[in-house]
Amino acid sequence: MVVSVKNLYNLLLDTFGHQQWWPVDTNYHQNHQSDPRFEIIIGAILTQNTAWTNVEKALENLKKQHIFTLQAMTQVEEKTLRSLIQPSGFFNQKTLRLKFFASYLEKKYGGDLAEFFTQDKYESRHELLSLSGIGPETADSMLLYAGNHPVFVVDAYTRRICQRLPLSVQGGSYDEIQRFFEKELSLSFPKKEQVSVYKEFHALLVQLAKQYCRKKNPSCSDCPLNQLCEKLL
Repeated sequence: MVVSVKNLYNLLLDTFGHQQWWPVDTNYHQNHQSDPRFEIIIGAILTQNTAWTNVEKALENLKKQHIFTLQAMTQVEEKTLRSLIQPSGFFNQKTLRLKFFASYLEKKYGGDLAEFFTQDKYESRHELLSLSGIGPETADSMLLYAGNHPVFVVDAYTRRICQRLPLSVQGGSYDEIQRFFEKELSLSFPKKEQVSVYKEFHALLVQLAKQYCRKKNPSCSDCPLNQLCEKLL
């Protein structure tokens, strides 16, 4: 029995509720007149190869030092930035990536994120992928959560669930899995809802993978999908 993507989404939504992802500190940005989209960009880079709990510690350090703007990121010394983002791991690489990306946006777009994100999503994605240290997952996270473009984010959690559930795609490349979800969701939801559905679905899959469908010692007996899972068939 093949599980439909729409039924999977509805089941996860009923189980976990709305996730409201990507989390940003809206009060901070209102008080400091900064752009929450840049916090998402920072988080998308910091979350590479680490858990979100580690990213939260690094973001809190940056917030305390008011480094949530492009200008502040370009001006902060690398030594200081490395120290602030150390909890996220790989801080030497991530320091260079953050500094480079902030400088790139300043030079090419004058720091105007609206100008960058109002481009065609395919142009923006191609541009992001051309930059050092920005892979498909990072680029798509920026486009979806900061740019509100209908781009489905594929991560390790999504791949794991695709391998275990009887979906019509159970392997393949990042692009193949992404195309599958985007095609199925486009048939089930109107265009105006796709961005919000993509955001929720990605977050729901992460929640399922972290709480039940873990890489090691999955909690299959308690999982809300235990009647559907290939692992139990």
